[in-house]
Amino acid sequence: MATILDDAVRALRAWQHDDAPVQLHPGDVGWFWRSGADATAAAVRTWSRDGRIVAVGLLDEPGLLRLTVAPDARRDEELARRLADDLARPERGVLPAGEVFLETPPGALVQDLLRGDGWHDGDAWTPLVRDLAEPVPDPGLRIEVTGPEQAHVRAAVQRAAFNGSTFTAEHWRDMASAPPYADARCLVGHDQDTPVAAVTVWSAGRGRPGLLEPLGVHRDHRGRGHGRAITLAAAAALRELGSSCAFVCTPSTNTAAVATYRSAGFRQLPERLDLRRAA
Repeated sequence: MATILDDAVRALRAWQHDDAPVQLHPGDVGWFWRSGADATAAAVRTWSRDGRIVAVGLLDEPGLLRLTVAPDARRDEELARRLADDLARPERGVLPAGEVFLETPPGALVQDLLRGDGWHDGDAWTPLVRDLAEPVPDPGLRIEVTGPEQAHVRAAVQRAAFNGSTFTAEHWRDMASAPPYADARCLVGHDQDTPVAAVTVWSAGRGRPGLLEPLGVHRDHRGRGHGRAITLAAAAALRELGSSCAFVCTPSTNTAAVATYRSAGFRQLPERLDLRRAA
């Protein structure tokens, strides 16, 4: 189990480049790891050729697969047909029967094949990116890096920022013990002594894009600029970790989040659509 996950994370790290599209990141697997190693292993799918991983998928929700392909295999017809066939057959264990959604990088051939096989446009997402060549302005909040002793604070802000969140200190410990977290940080922003916002940032290695996932502001402290502040803190942390840029992807319907990231110097990229297969 550990070897499969390690290999998948290693492949995802290698595929992150500034000139590549925003795609599944090792941090996405790292954030999922809050559910434990067994659950993460059960959610990851890999496709290999000649002993090399050429595609990785993460079943982020029961009916949502986030899939990416090695850059040099994105237009590989043999691989695309295999992926499309596996996605169409529930017995293969990649996706369940019924309504499902699929996220793939723009330009992947598998998208073209699926659109010709009854899949349609699904939800719209907005990716945003900030270059980290130059120093990031001071966020204006006191920022604390979460360690084991502060895990309960990080978890409490997460629950207060996202309706329905069940994130706990134990979930944080599971996530923080996972290999992807070796290049990650959890930050909590404090307005004086009150924790008001939190973010987890994930590096894919020096000179590669870093990910913000997740980022949230406590529901009782919104409308005071804390979202912009914790976003700036996240960008600064990724720059310190050696990331070339910071990126995030948010539902296009969440216009407040898009505005927040833009106010923190993130550049909005073209909207992306995932694919939907009807029940």
